Amino acid sequence: MRFGYFLSCEEYSPAELVEQAVAAERAGFDALWISDHFHPWNDEQGQSPFVWGMIGALSQACSLPVTTAVTCPTTRVHPAIIAQAAATAAVQLHGKFVLGVGTGEALNEHVLGDPWPSEDVRLDMLEEAVELMRRLWSGEVVTVRGEHYDIDTARVYTLPDEPVPVYVSAFGPKALDVAARIGDGFINTNDDADTVRQFKEKSGGKPCQGGVKVAWAETADEGIDHAHRLWANSGLPGELSQVLPSPKHFEQASQLVTRDSTAESVVAGNDIGEHVDQLRSYVEAGYDEVYVANMGPNYLAMIEAYGREVLPQLRG
Repeated sequence: MRFGYFLSCEEYSPAELVEQAVAAERAGFDALWISDHFHPWNDEQGQSPFVWGMIGALSQACSLPVTTAVTCPTTRVHPAIIAQAAATAAVQLHGKFVLGVGTGEALNEHVLGDPWPSEDVRLDMLEEAVELMRRLWSGEVVTVRGEHYDIDTARVYTLPDEPVPVYVSAFGPKALDVAARIGDGFINTNDDADTVRQFKEKSGGKPCQGGVKVAWAETADEGIDHAHRLWANSGLPGELSQVLPSPKHFEQASQLVTRDSTAESVVAGNDIGEHVDQLRSYVEAGYDEVYVANMGPNYLAMIEAYGREVLPQLRG
């Protein structure tokens, strides 16, 4: 069982993300997640550094494995470019890199003016993109005229010793079927034991990574304030997070999320037992790795407390 720290590019500057990664390694976390966004979810979060630049910096600052959670290799960036970027990241990290992928959100993927496809089309695009990336990681010269993507005599020269593992995020039965078919593993952000069980059954027992956010603070009220100010969008239902196109739209929709509902959905404050119980729920759901992010300014206190008290209890 591995416990990792989740670097949120939507909320923190490049220097803060590197600071968190170094602190996480020192505290005893086993690995890192890092988000891949063009936009934050809202202006209050206020950041969105380029993930591939960040991974290069992380490779020089610490020695932890890194997974993108998650990259969309279909619309904003052509899969051939993601294949090159992921291969370089794997070399920089001495093979300790996983490319987490998903079908993305309009928030990030609409920025070049392309139409936002339906879910079925996005899943088809993702499957084709993963196949193309794997062909490029073979080191061969690739020419493809596909349904969604063309590649003309392309070859990735800087390659790791082993092909990059691809873990697939999925929400809903269709996406779960695709993830089990094409993924080397699964990524999700719910402690849903049934979904994990279904993926493992469909995939033949491939590994699962789960992620969760907390709001560390001196009091629960302070933590709830940080979570609601910065991440009320997490409480939006259904497919809104996939289809709303801009931070302003998320801000408008998030006005419907009350502080009370945020309080019910997050672990806030510094009660060690509550933090342990939340991560344990992901362990009990069947995940092989669990990643935890902090919401708000108290990330160093959170990382240190997890290293001192939370992780030892979970490992014990």
